[in-house]
Amino acid sequence: MKMDVLLGLQWGDEGKGKIVDVLAPRYDVVARFQGGPNAGHTLEFDGIKHVLHQIPSGIFRENIRNIVGNGVVLDPVILRKEIEGLQRFNISFKKNLFVSKKATIIIPTHKLLDAAYEKSKGDKKIGSTLKGIGPTYQDKIGRVALRIGDILADDFREKYTALVSKHMEILSFYDYDASNLPELEKAFFEAVEFCKTLNLVDSEYEMNDLLQNGKKVLAEGAQGSLLDIDFGSYPFVTSSNTMAAGACTGLGVSPSKIGEVFGIFKAYCTRVGSGPFPTELFDATGEAMRKEGNEFGSTTGRPRRCGWLDLPSLKYSIMINGVTQLFMMKADVLNIFDQINVCTHYELPDGSRVDRLAYEQNDGDVKPIYKTLPGWHTSLASVTSFEQFPKELKDYVTYIEGELNVPIKLVSVGPDRKQTILR
Repeated sequence: MKMDVLLGLQWGDEGKGKIVDVLAPRYDVVARFQGGPNAGHTLEFDGIKHVLHQIPSGIFRENIRNIVGNGVVLDPVILRKEIEGLQRFNISFKKNLFVSKKATIIIPTHKLLDAAYEKSKGDKKIGSTLKGIGPTYQDKIGRVALRIGDILADDFREKYTALVSKHMEILSFYDYDASNLPELEKAFFEAVEFCKTLNLVDSEYEMNDLLQNGKKVLAEGAQGSLLDIDFGSYPFVTSSNTMAAGACTGLGVSPSKIGEVFGIFKAYCTRVGSGPFPTELFDATGEAMRKEGNEFGSTTGRPRRCGWLDLPSLKYSIMINGVTQLFMMKADVLNIFDQINVCTHYELPDGSRVDRLAYEQNDGDVKPIYKTLPGWHTSLASVTSFEQFPKELKDYVTYIEGELNVPIKLVSVGPDRKQTILR
């Protein structure tokens, strides 16, 4: 059996949580393969909005096994709060949530380091969520991090203390106030005890056994492809591999076992934090887009930067991920516009035009070249099939599909799981 992969093609916030929830009935397993509590996967059904930060988005489906893979960095405090917040829905975590022993732990001083590093950057800050993600991945690469399996060891406290000592030296160098550490540690160790009651597993064996036994698996990514540590708009990126290849390293599954790659994108673009954004709108149109789309970070609450759809960046993400199907999200947000722009090329400082991303473009010194399409300027609230779309929306979908040369199999026209149109 092959493992399908679902990931974002822009700068995150594309709507991955909703789509995992919609697709989940087709699968036996949903597995998160990277990122941490900086993710905010939003699901909405039965009139209730849910935001998941670390738990896979299949958790609301009773018969689906949810696995947190080795590529994820876990904050025990946030995980505990997340689980406790979902208990009113009678979800059986003992039955369907499994956590990799190789997942790296975010400890309290990682958050302090995150804040210290960001503060030291001044005007060049990257827009970190301050959840401790970057410093935790640094320790992982530096081979000094703690992992979930370590909490079961008798010498966990000693390992923890040794790592904190290293962090305190760095915090002292930055002259950062760490006086609240004892308070953070109290909540941390209580959460660690809670985590010991969860299903802690060797997830790579778990994943491969499930595939071997014919189970259908969906790998769920966090953030977006343009935030990939290698291929994103560096240094304004996250600290993990957000692309399809990251599903292999983040779950212990070989590339030969990847099947479909579902690429999710908004009908326009958004970004949280700093970094290049060629089609960003700074005018009333951008503000209207933000308001109509309720574009505020589900994790940070920060207003998202908004702009028109960017085809060169989408083509890039499709290429590096090997996307086989596209899902367009939030088409309804464009209901309010008489005309819709789509970026087809970039104009470089020397006047030349390109339709691809180059290393030098990370400086953001490019001008978008637009094609203007007619808007549909009507509500999509009652639409239940693609045939019922207004002609202008059908044309918009068909145009993008033709430019990207990958089929758009799904169009979302609202936040509820029922407002999802399959083609």
